[in-house]
Amino acid sequence: MATVIDSQQKTRLRRPRWIKEPFNREARAGYLFILPWVIGFLVFTLGAMVYSLVISFTNYDLSTDTATPVGFSNYELLFKDPKVMTSLGNTLYYAVLSVPLEICFALLLAYLLHRIPDRGAGIFRIIYYLPKMTPSVAAASIFLLLLNGNSGAINGFLGLFGIDGPQWLIDPDWMKPSIIIIGLWSVSGTMLILLAALKNVPKDLYEAAAIDGAGSLRQFFSVTLPMISNALFFCTIVLTIAALQVFDQAFLLFYRDTASGSPDAALFVGVYLFQQAFQQFNMGFAAAIAWLLFVIILLITIFQVRFGNKFVYYEGGR
Repeated sequence: MATVIDSQQKTRLRRPRWIKEPFNREARAGYLFILPWVIGFLVFTLGAMVYSLVISFTNYDLSTDTATPVGFSNYELLFKDPKVMTSLGNTLYYAVLSVPLEICFALLLAYLLHRIPDRGAGIFRIIYYLPKMTPSVAAASIFLLLLNGNSGAINGFLGLFGIDGPQWLIDPDWMKPSIIIIGLWSVSGTMLILLAALKNVPKDLYEAAAIDGAGSLRQFFSVTLPMISNALFFCTIVLTIAALQVFDQAFLLFYRDTASGSPDAALFVGVYLFQQAFQQFNMGFAAAIAWLLFVIILLITIFQVRFGNKFVYYEGGR
């Protein structure tokens, strides 16, 4: 009997680890749990991406579901259509301004919440997070009233200080800033990430800095910012990707009515892609725009990761 048991133990020991582990009970349960996500990703994300890449080389007629191969004509048109360059410029302008402002505003809110005692902070967290739960259509409708150049509350507030507010929704120079202001309405998701990072900063670092004579401002820049740099780095990447895909605010404010004739000052890549795909039914050209945007986001993200990672502090080393 002992000989049989020893031989079975040796067989188990000799079995390669990569054969044993994927088929145990916990692994099977894990695979079953992630299976719906994997199927959804393969069908609705990866499959859609591959299909869009295919039709970007065709003249696809949505009404008849027929595609005529056109080679690289759609990609050549990207560099000939002036609205593509205009939408790219507007999108980059929005991303460059909105991302730093959203991070600074979210960090300010997170810092204020961090200073509130835990017993009373819960209600403020709920209040600050409520705008994130507001649907985009409802938020756009609210800001249509707030940003009205003649009777809006924002210009009314500026008028109290003798400032003549601009025509936010009519003046092309103020259209993109108005969309940036709307973006600040929903920074609560970023705020929660930064708040969690602030709570993880060891208090003994502040005590050591105070002993060395560092004031509150010095502690913020020498202790707080380095210790939450990984969260700031993550938020920067995520917000940049989201800013380059901005669509709902601009579309709901300026392009919801196809006959409104809004100028191109608020024409972003996502809006122009939607117009080409579902208003003019140029699905092949719209797919080419989508892949151009994908490549731009990929390149910017790679640059951020390689360059920005140098300024991130990691406790265990870089």
